[in-house]
Amino acid sequence: MEYKVSSLAERPDMRERVFAMADSWPEFVLQDPVGWAHFPRIAGELPQYVLFAEDERGEVVANAFSVPFALGADGRGELPARGWDAVLLWAFSDLRRGVRADTVSAISVSVAPHAQGLGLSARMLTAMRDNARALGFGEVVAPVRPNAKHREPRTPMEEYARRVRPDGLPYDPWMRVHARAGAVVHSVAPASMTVSGSLEEWRRWTGLPFDTAGDVEVPGALVPVRCEPEQGYAVYVEPNVWMRHAL
Repeated sequence: MEYKVSSLAERPDMRERVFAMADSWPEFVLQDPVGWAHFPRIAGELPQYVLFAEDERGEVVANAFSVPFALGADGRGELPARGWDAVLLWAFSDLRRGVRADTVSAISVSVAPHAQGLGLSARMLTAMRDNARALGFGEVVAPVRPNAKHREPRTPMEEYARRVRPDGLPYDPWMRVHARAGAVVHSVAPASMTVSGSLEEWRRWTGLPFDTAGDVEVPGALVPVRCEPEQGYAVYVEPNVWMRHAL
């Protein structure tokens, strides 16, 4: 099947359909307050960094969001330990203050559930790279959320991120897509996303009881969620893996 990739800058009429596309993100991931506040702004303020793919029927089957930011600005220089959250904050701070961006960060690549397994994630990653190059950038960075890490939440991310197959490619499938596109592993972002909520919220998001103190393994979580029943609260701090794409 042929897929047509466009940007929201080219097709602003598609905004609602892009956001309406079904995805497979765990519910609790959507509760990150930085993402909640800033992710929707990308489409409105940086539409040239929102890409989407349509199938032959015109249905949106994949999307890719990225943001420009100034990695070389004073006080930065290194990819942040707070990964995904930090680049969103940096990007919109730079935009507000008129700071010239020098790098593009991937924010998300999503494929509709019924279209998964067709190579669309790699197609959208390539389109993101091509888009950044066309906009004059020389590098794309990505706080990668390894998509098989949830199967072993107690394995340290540093160990998992460096694991490779006999052919030298990363063990993790999503990291492998990035590597095949030309990316290299740079570092771990130990606190890339933080989700905190009451025990009742976590029960609603996960369907789990959240009534025992300590680390709770949650389907879809890359590391356990810390549960504190005496405080009535639980916190998830997700590590990601920084990968760098030279263009």
